[in-house]
Amino acid sequence: MKLNFAPSAGRLVVKPLAAAVATLIGGGLSVAPALSQEPGAVRQVDIEELVVTASRRETTVQELPFNIAAVTGETLDRQRLTSLVEFSRWVPGLSVIEQGGRTPSLMTVRGLNVRSIDDGQFLGNGGGDTVATYLGEIPLYVDFKMKDLDRVEVLLGPQGTLYGEGTLGGAVRYIPHAPDTENLTFDLHGDLSSLSQADDKSYQADAVVNVPFGDGRLAFRGAVAYLDDSGFIDYPYLLRQPGVSNPQPNFNNPAEVAANLYRQNDVDWEQTLSGRLALLWRITDSVDATFNYYFQDQENGGRTINQRQAFNTGRYESGQRFLEPNDRENQLLSVELVADLGFATLTSATGFSNYDQVGQRDQTDLLLDFGFGYELFPSFAAYTRETSTEDRTNEELRLVSNGTGRLSWIAGLFYNKLETKDSSSEFTPGYPEFFFGDPNALPTGDLEFRQTRHLELDERALFGELGYRFTDRWQATIGGRWFNYDFSQIGNVLLPYVPESDDSVSAVDDHGFLAKLNTSYRFNDAVMGYVTISEGYRVGGANGAPPCILPVNLSVQAACALPNEIPIDPDTTTNYEVGVHSTWNGGKLLFNGALYHIDWQHIQTESTTVNGALRIIVNGGKAKSNGVELAFQSHGLEHWSFTSTYAYNEAELTTFAQGLVGGVDALPGDRLSGTPQNQASFYVNYYRRLASGWDLDAGYGLTSSSDVWTKVGLRDNGEVLGGYTVHNVSASLSKDRWSATVYVDNLTDKFAETAVRLDPSFIRNVNGFDLRRYFRNDLRPRNLGVEFRYRVGNK
Repeated sequence: MKLNFAPSAGRLVVKPLAAAVATLIGGGLSVAPALSQEPGAVRQVDIEELVVTASRRETTVQELPFNIAAVTGETLDRQRLTSLVEFSRWVPGLSVIEQGGRTPSLMTVRGLNVRSIDDGQFLGNGGGDTVATYLGEIPLYVDFKMKDLDRVEVLLGPQGTLYGEGTLGGAVRYIPHAPDTENLTFDLHGDLSSLSQADDKSYQADAVVNVPFGDGRLAFRGAVAYLDDSGFIDYPYLLRQPGVSNPQPNFNNPAEVAANLYRQNDVDWEQTLSGRLALLWRITDSVDATFNYYFQDQENGGRTINQRQAFNTGRYESGQRFLEPNDRENQLLSVELVADLGFATLTSATGFSNYDQVGQRDQTDLLLDFGFGYELFPSFAAYTRETSTEDRTNEELRLVSNGTGRLSWIAGLFYNKLETKDSSSEFTPGYPEFFFGDPNALPTGDLEFRQTRHLELDERALFGELGYRFTDRWQATIGGRWFNYDFSQIGNVLLPYVPESDDSVSAVDDHGFLAKLNTSYRFNDAVMGYVTISEGYRVGGANGAPPCILPVNLSVQAACALPNEIPIDPDTTTNYEVGVHSTWNGGKLLFNGALYHIDWQHIQTESTTVNGALRIIVNGGKAKSNGVELAFQSHGLEHWSFTSTYAYNEAELTTFAQGLVGGVDALPGDRLSGTPQNQASFYVNYYRRLASGWDLDAGYGLTSSSDVWTKVGLRDNGEVLGGYTVHNVSASLSKDRWSATVYVDNLTDKFAETAVRLDPSFIRNVNGFDLRRYFRNDLRPRNLGVEFRYRVGNK
């Protein structure tokens, strides 16, 4: 189902579609509407329809014969949708589990997930690897702050032929505004808000400038944004002196508590600086080059969690003993060349990206749970410092046929090189002195454990599509993608209590072919139906944990992988889909719908080794996903527009899956984890010109999702997280270059828990220590804010 949220302020194609097409997520019109100067004037109902490039050609959303949700930058700004979590609530079929800014959130499409919702410990710089993300033409995961974007496109369903690896469920494309060679523009925006559970205010500011020069041949566009979010989670149990302070004093004795612990409020703060510099060079009338530099530096103070069940905290309190900061920095340099060759358009997209992460987290409970004697130290506490770097090079060459004949085609080459280096180091302050009687007993001091990993991936692909229009109403497209990859990984584990292990080296290579078939028929000017069969895939590899020396000596600590815990096979999806796109009542009503069935094979999921609980990926079982996605829009009443969406998904295992859920077997019929079965949204917008000459734009929206299972089939102590509904309201006044908006997000201050870490079986006491490994993530509370915008020229 194609969801045409709002028209773009960029490339447009005139269509007699109702203004409702522009308001699917409540943004109202995102271009300046034609208005009478009289008070009470309303928007004109004939508007321009958004143009997208998801098919690698410019075409309107309603004309595409497959699933896409497209949202303009104007709507993103108007609705303050600055992150994937906020954005996903309005896209039926797309689900992003909210876990706070510190952790990359788990992103899924159409229920394709089997991993437990455990605060993203296995995600790294990724969103779960079943939905690919693109920044412009470059495949790159980053929860990019949605500023200065022309639009965001969400391709629903497997997209393996044109978009390649990681599109098991679909793809999300961030399309930035192109530099404008004709108009000088400037946009300044500021926002001040207050969370109901925070002590301090939050603010954000951003600016965009576009400067044409060089006689229409050159243009520069720059954007910069800064966010300072106060956070709202308190950490009242922080250790004053790790290794000395008692992490669990007598809480009935205030003096003892104060001597050992201290409190810090609003720890899950976020400070993010992001931006883009772009230079467009119109080399000739038929050749354009665009040079882009993107950056985003995001710092977070801690987790967005509570530990009510594990440690009797408040709703917005953590029981962690250490602060848990995390700093993620993404950079991308890209060069995009587009040449009109007459018979076809040639596109070359080259990208060089870098990712760096440094973080710290409380690791006390994992070590206490091992039973190796840590619990004998009354002041035992441990923390982990983690670093990660990722360098990626991408190149795609693509030819897309021009012309309006019956035959059309696409052909391309793709190359991806990825190199990552990770390290995880655990520290146990004071423990060597307690255990050995000497603080210098270990050569590594307080360092108790270290794991390193070095991964390299080289991927190559040939892809293409061939389309033929049999009549003016009926077309068909076939496509294919051949891929080949080489994967290698070097890992090492250091345990100071046992001899150091040698580097473990693993390497694999594989290849495969994906296919696509699509056909559509236009019954009349208002109704089109389509059928699609498409495939998606995710590359395999090998786990970097050191192999075990068999038989394993269980009398000492061992951290190693058994033979069956090393290889990772690719997993694939096949999507069968029927859909309809339609407009009615002269374009004042829109209805789109889709039915789908997806088969998922050789499922990859996270697990841990039997020995040492090292993180690994394993394959297990098959699954299916069935569902329906619907969208309705109306603009038939004066001043008012309405939008609603609904998605139903039923995803479950179809075969026995050995050890799929934390080592526990899963059975056919077990519901998959991490996504709701029902999602819905509704928005009503009111607009009119006031007697004063100001424009009033007010809206009310709600998004709702049903319960989520934390583990497949509720196996291994899985839980049901209840569904919830979020209400948002806003009202804005605008005139000439100025606009001001007052808004309330989460109007009812709804408390909801969106994800969990592990399960309640980890709520236990070890020799007087209450373990705190289990926690739940919190939904953001009510946020009241005001924002201002000053704009010179058209955006």
